[in-house]
Amino acid sequence: MTREHHYRITTIWTGNLGTGTSDYGGYSRDHEITIAGKSAPLPGSSDAALRGDPARYTPEELLVASLSACHMLWFLHLCADAGIVVTKYEDASSGEMSEHADGSGEFTRVMLRPCAVITDPARIADAIALHARAHELCFIARSVNFAVEQEPVVVAS
Repeated sequence: MTREHHYRITTIWTGNLGTGTSDYGGYSRDHEITIAGKSAPLPGSSDAALRGDPARYTPEELLVASLSACHMLWFLHLCADAGIVVTKYEDASSGEMSEHADGSGEFTRVMLRPCAVITDPARIADAIALHARAHELCFIARSVNFAVEQEPVVVAS
């Protein structure tokens, strides 16, 4: 049986500096992303290279973060199911995007670099194999049209 999930997000532009978009340089790229039931709006902007506020989250960063978090959540799920105890997890992920002369562009690659600490050194190979399975199951990775690669590290404490 297939289940459907629905996500509703409200994005509100907060960057009208008084004259709207009357001039490309005359408005801010700031916006807020709100999700019903969440504690606070997420402050967003465009990339600093595109006149955005570097202190705010960009759509590009959020895409990489979504891939990283989805992979992590599947990995933790699979480890719990397999009896592998993870005590720490960190991912220093990165994304690459190509911009074209007309201003369009697309992501070409995201690299996940998850590092997990587990309690049983005999299960390191099993845990590394679960990273591949997590990638196969990740909803976000299955939805994008660019390479999502990984360089997992698993160590025992």
